[in-house]
Amino acid sequence: MPIKTFRGLMADGAQDTIHLHTRDGSTGYRIVRFQIINNTPGALGAAVKGVVKIYKVSQPMISPGVFADAVIDFSDNTLLGAAFYEDNDSVTYVGKETIIFDTEIFNQDIYITYSDLQGSQPMNYYIELEQVRLDLNANTVATLKDIRNS
Repeated sequence: MPIKTFRGLMADGAQDTIHLHTRDGSTGYRIVRFQIINNTPGALGAAVKGVVKIYKVSQPMISPGVFADAVIDFSDNTLLGAAFYEDNDSVTYVGKETIIFDTEIFNQDIYITYSDLQGSQPMNYYIELEQVRLDLNANTVATLKDIRNS
């Protein structure tokens, strides 16, 4: 099946929406690749410890304009993936990332959040989603799961 790609640059505390829903829900998606990188890797004064998460439901505002925290809880059935990126403010230090994602099939919008534990540096994300044709039964299951999680 075709691969759809999405990318963006997020401010600390922000939430992005990737619009995937269709009227009939017959198109599903599964994450096949998820990567993040600071927008100024290795730059002096640009230290970052960032957490980017992918959710099946919109996240509530924590404080005015802030949707993201750095807590990763895999018992949350709305969490599809999480990534941690660390980069020091030294050009001799190479950034590193840890990424974990679920291969669950979903057919509704997804929501990306970002939180910087060390400062407020922006973060880039790149996501590849595989399109999956859903039969009526799979469509119903995916839709009901999304409704239950809302």
